[in-house]
Amino acid sequence: MRRKEKLFEIIFLIVACISIVAVACICVFLFANGIPAMKEIGFGKFLGGTTWKPGNDMYGIFPMIVGSLYITGGAIVLGVPVGIFAAVFLARYCPKGIYKVVKPATDLLAGIPSVVYGFFGLMVIVPFVRNTFGGNGMSILTASFILGIMILPTIIGVSETSIRAVNEAYFEGALALGATKEASIFRCVIPAAKSGILAGVVLGIGRAIGETMAVVMIAGNQPRIPGGILEGVRTLTTNVVLEMGYATGLHREALIATGVVLFVFILIINVCFSIIKGKGERE
Repeated sequence: MRRKEKLFEIIFLIVACISIVAVACICVFLFANGIPAMKEIGFGKFLGGTTWKPGNDMYGIFPMIVGSLYITGGAIVLGVPVGIFAAVFLARYCPKGIYKVVKPATDLLAGIPSVVYGFFGLMVIVPFVRNTFGGNGMSILTASFILGIMILPTIIGVSETSIRAVNEAYFEGALALGATKEASIFRCVIPAAKSGILAGVVLGIGRAIGETMAVVMIAGNQPRIPGGILEGVRTLTTNVVLEMGYATGLHREALIATGVVLFVFILIINVCFSIIKGKGERE
């Protein structure tokens, strides 16, 4: 029995080490190829430049950074409230019969390929935005709406689990003191589950900022700083996908450097998630 336990312990250790090595290799590749390109271009010109014209050796990714932040911010504004309210409904209001239908449906959203979301946005949301708000429909608003839908499974799943994990005494105690069911949930249960809910939001942000295929199809792919939510933009991920196939030399290295910037953003998000998770465990 002890030998069997020892064997599995070694297997798990090897698997964990493989994961660490894989992350380390990715980091080494990105930074070894990206940092020299940033130095050659100039950190200020690369991160703060507003013009992306590889043919003229102009590699400013600031419009792509702004585009990524705008679309991610729009997805948060549209997706986070819906996700949290949906989690509250599933955890506290949903009848068992309806739960058996709604819960698998929300989980299914996570399994739909991003290209399908992009196709849906291209055929349905783009014409709707074009006919309702103007413009050509391929815009920040369209991309934000689709990404808002795409982050729902993460936010709903984590938030529902956090709400259900709250001690029932919080809810019952608030009711006993005369609070309504809604007040008990939103003033006692939700604050008690805030660490888990925030963790779900952070994970959703990570999904939004790293999304590529759907954004390629509906965001307009224009490497410029937008003047409004109805204008098209290009994100960091789409910039790499669109041009990596034919890029060479400094152009290719600049795209890898763009991946470094994206990697740093994701790293910051993961650090925030770890901090939030740590605070929740201490509480």
